[in-house]
Amino acid sequence: MADIKYVWNQRAIPVVIRRTKKGEKHRLRMPFSAINRDWLRNDRRDRPVWLSDGKYWEIPKAWFNDFVERSLKRFGQVWIIQPYRESEVCAPACMKAQGHECQCSCMGANHGVENDGSWFEVSEAFAVRWNREEWAARLLRAK
Repeated sequence: MADIKYVWNQRAIPVVIRRTKKGEKHRLRMPFSAINRDWLRNDRRDRPVWLSDGKYWEIPKAWFNDFVERSLKRFGQVWIIQPYRESEVCAPACMKAQGHECQCSCMGANHGVENDGSWFEVSEAFAVRWNREEWAARLLRAK
């Protein structure tokens, strides 16, 4: 996994932080160019906001896909920093099992431990839970 701080602070490749909370705007940095403001705006009514104290732009969430597509065309690549939550998969039958045989994808990690309330039981054969939210960075390259 890429180092988030390095990705955000590098200046060679555009980077966008995909923020997900209500009212938040996406934050982005891109290689300096005098046309960046106009390029980001792309003839839209709204304007991107430059925050000089943090040296980044803020754009509406609705602009995300357009920004990524246009960055791939202009720069050939773009970093996306986004929240994610890893999931674990098990089965209620496994969590209720007795003995030592386990044929579940948890490889026995949850065998016979019962559901502590953190698992969402979809069916007798499938349960899932999500770990805490973390941040990850992925580099997209133009085809």
